[in-house]
Amino acid sequence: MSAPRSFSLMLAAALVGSLPGLCLAVEPPPAATTSAACPALLNQTFPRLQDEKPQSLCQYAGKVVLVVNTASYCGFTPQFKGLEALHAKYKDRGLVVLGFPSNDFGQQDPGNAKQIADFCESTYGVKFPMFGKSHVRGDAVNPLHASLIKITGTTPKWNFYKYLIARDGRTVTSYSSLTTPDDRDLVAEVEKFLAAK
Repeated sequence: MSAPRSFSLMLAAALVGSLPGLCLAVEPPPAATTSAACPALLNQTFPRLQDEKPQSLCQYAGKVVLVVNTASYCGFTPQFKGLEALHAKYKDRGLVVLGFPSNDFGQQDPGNAKQIADFCESTYGVKFPMFGKSHVRGDAVNPLHASLIKITGTTPKWNFYKYLIARDGRTVTSYSSLTTPDDRDLVAEVEKFLAAK
């Protein structure tokens, strides 16, 4: 049985090899096509908080994205719970919450990546994507926040400042730290952006 099977496999390989233009391997799309599908605002890479593996924000192209600068020891820290609830409620419709820990305001997130990740998960059950600690204002501002500041004309004033990015990757609205994740205006804008295809 094995000899005829082996022969038929060799014959098939020979036939395939003799057909011009037939390719069994699927080639990746050209780089230009990939970057064209990703808006410039999201065409950036950040380390994942849990393991520092590089993550391209292009994976969120076409989604509604809520960017929040977070801190573990702030009066607004309980917003983690509401952010996770918002993410869970709307993720199947295309919303993703992205957390960017920062120690820019009052030394309220001094820990390392593992400490921050453990705190967020064990205290608030955070499952939405979180990225490595970075600056969200000043000379060393991370490139995403630099772009968001330029687009909106507003800089984070404190922890849990929010930027909501529409599916087009260009339309952005901003919300102060006082705006809770269940705020009526914020939720209405999320739903409006989700409805736009």
